[in-house]
Amino acid sequence: MAMVLNEEQIQLQDAAKKFIQERSPVSALRALRDSRNPDGIDRSLWKAMAELGWSGILIDENFGGLGLTPLWMGLISEECGRTLAATPLLSTAIMGASLIQKAGNNQQKENLLSAIANGELITACAIDEGAHHQPEQIKCTAGLEGEYYLLNGKKVFVFDGHIANKIIVAARTSGRENAQEGISLFIVNADAQGMTIARSHMVDFHNAAEITFNHVRVSKNDLLGELGQALPVILDTLNIANACLSAELLGATQEAFARTVEYLKTRKQFDVFIGSFQALQHRAADMFSEIELSKSAVRKALSVLDNVNDEGNKESARYASLAKALISDTAQLVGNEGVQMFGGIGMTDEEEIGFFLKRIRVLMQTFGDAAYHKKRYADLSGF
Repeated sequence: MAMVLNEEQIQLQDAAKKFIQERSPVSALRALRDSRNPDGIDRSLWKAMAELGWSGILIDENFGGLGLTPLWMGLISEECGRTLAATPLLSTAIMGASLIQKAGNNQQKENLLSAIANGELITACAIDEGAHHQPEQIKCTAGLEGEYYLLNGKKVFVFDGHIANKIIVAARTSGRENAQEGISLFIVNADAQGMTIARSHMVDFHNAAEITFNHVRVSKNDLLGELGQALPVILDTLNIANACLSAELLGATQEAFARTVEYLKTRKQFDVFIGSFQALQHRAADMFSEIELSKSAVRKALSVLDNVNDEGNKESARYASLAKALISDTAQLVGNEGVQMFGGIGMTDEEEIGFFLKRIRVLMQTFGDAAYHKKRYADLSGF
């Protein structure tokens, strides 16, 4: 499969780059933090992104979307990564839209997907329950009582959980906590009685929440997909999410590298530009090489995600994990080197390179770190 973007994709990425740099530079994230914005996002920015059609990229045209592939969404994610833009793109336009489109019935799709595409609905996906990403390990339970399910348990790292209108919850309806069968998805209103949502103040200043369910009543009509058969849908959606996260990491890494190189060109030490030091040139060359390798892996992961057969899904999973593992290692290298090459000022809040280091660290851990995805890639490859 060709790794070169076509003309329309290049036009989209160029337009996205211009829009995001104008509307959501790194200074916008700083302003959200310093103002203690209760939402943690600029809602007018998200509305403008929806008007451009970005919230509906993965949504079928029958439901108001553009019906495009994850590669197109990855281009938007990459540009968001360059400026550390705080938006519900991952939680809503990628994960929420994908879960609903893959598992929802016609009524759910008609009611929810068009609202996502229009920018009127923000969703959050509650999957993880511990410090490490383990989508098969679901302790949160959903027991049937009469016409309703009662949700009990706790979810962590629920991105945009405190601003979402709907929470898509993975809960166990049967089996032991590590069984692959028996996991179901439910759509829960954000104001449901018995649900407690606590915003988590993340080190990268982006949104997450911890959600506790205490006998939260959910209608049978809010079951998303088949009862007890949600894990394959969750894993397929996580492949898309990790490929797009890898693209966002790529964008953040490229920008951190560009800022570091520019600093090497302008910073003088002993009346000499530090970029003239051969040792720093070698380190910059190493970073450049790793970024180019990672870029190819990310592009490949995004490109294979339109395969829908069983073998295609396996390949999508393999390449999603390969990309996430590779770009995570590269991002860690570039983030560390960037702060080190900036010197003491790189550790201060006034210099933005530190913002990139913090965002990179969070993205690396989201939905599985490098070690998790290396093992997953090895398992899927039969090693």
